[in-house]
Amino acid sequence: MGTSWGKSMVVGDVVGARRESVALPLPVLLVLAAFAAAVVAQGGYYLPGRVLSGLMVGAAVVLARPRPGLLAAFGGAFAVWAVVRGLLEGDVLSAVPAAAAAGVFVGSVLVVAQADREQREMLGTVVTGVAALVGLTGWVAVVFRIPSWTTVAEGLLRAASTLTYPNAAAAVMSAAVVLSLVLRPSLLTAGTGFLLCTGIGATMSRAAVIALAAGLLVLGLCWSWQKMAAAVTPPVLGAVVALAALLPSMRVADEPRPVLAGAGLVAGAAVALGLRRLGRFAVPVALLLVAGGGVAAFAFADRLATRVSFSSPDRAGATGAALELVSRTPLLGVGPGNGSFFFQRGNEGTRVMRYVHNEYLQVLVELGAVGLVLVLAVVAAVLLGLWRGRGTGLWPGAVAAVVVLLVHSGFDFLWHLPVVLVVAGLCAGLGFPSTRDGVVEGVEG
Repeated sequence: MGTSWGKSMVVGDVVGARRESVALPLPVLLVLAAFAAAVVAQGGYYLPGRVLSGLMVGAAVVLARPRPGLLAAFGGAFAVWAVVRGLLEGDVLSAVPAAAAAGVFVGSVLVVAQADREQREMLGTVVTGVAALVGLTGWVAVVFRIPSWTTVAEGLLRAASTLTYPNAAAAVMSAAVVLSLVLRPSLLTAGTGFLLCTGIGATMSRAAVIALAAGLLVLGLCWSWQKMAAAVTPPVLGAVVALAALLPSMRVADEPRPVLAGAGLVAGAAVALGLRRLGRFAVPVALLLVAGGGVAAFAFADRLATRVSFSSPDRAGATGAALELVSRTPLLGVGPGNGSFFFQRGNEGTRVMRYVHNEYLQVLVELGAVGLVLVLAVVAAVLLGLWRGRGTGLWPGAVAAVVVLLVHSGFDFLWHLPVVLVVAGLCAGLGFPSTRDGVVEGVEG
């Protein structure tokens, strides 16, 4: 009996060691590499970044050989329609970005859907870790006034990180933060969540706040309100401390205060990592931090007024111009890449915007009602796949992350950046039905 007990212990140790040494499959690593490359290459917006991220995801799909389903069918139909519209306009090359965007997103979902439970946990940790680095570099850019990593808007420095577009950086971090809340609790995940919340605040993105609120609402419904509140409170309160110390450095007209900002970042990290250990003192401390953050926001209210307001004259003007174009060609659209929006801006004369800052409306303008219906079909296929995947470990966070990106896409041009498409595919795939053998795709068409 002693011998059999000893053997069982050895077997248990071996199994435990195997579980701890999780290795990600090569196709999944390629999708992760595409995400990281797009983060570094300005979100992949320009041609080299688009080509690199697209080739990596394409290679991952070839190696993984996922079984096609509804998502692949609708994504392919959208790509074909974009090419057809390009041909009708006599410029098929103009359809390549839209077709490639569909392929990058769908390919990322299908590859990640093959990962098993342990691989998904590691994958979620890596994705949120990379996004946390985006937040940290954005904070650094504001404190040390790095021009290429910040954007000046209404006299304020907004963190843009290596993506160079604050709203895209905020979208990536907002999706990552709700995903981080369902990962196994540890100092690493707590620190990651803190950096993500701080980075979102440093972007000063209003759309990100709205999208994040929607994601947290969905997370509470899909997971547990109590668990969600317990998970989100420490990183948010830590971010409140860090951002309160960052505010004096955000106005362009003021001198940066790196010592104060650095002290605030350290103090915020201490709050995020140590709040749960305060026991009964956690609630009073949390209330004090909220009050302190409110005082700091009030003190800088005059400087932040433009970011608190929901007014956006340029976007309103572009939306009006877009609706006028839709009224002219509602079914087929004006053609891929042909959506330019002209409008009057008071005494400033005629303004022109390339993007309407609403991806659903942008698709309607360029590819017509046919293109929008196909996009909504892709969204429906994703939601169906997520519904079938309920019960998997990261499912609540994955669903919330997808909702964050769907909501945020109604306020900014996000689908034109591969980094957003890849992170959307990663998050969606993590919530699809789990496949342990790594061969059969997690979605049945």
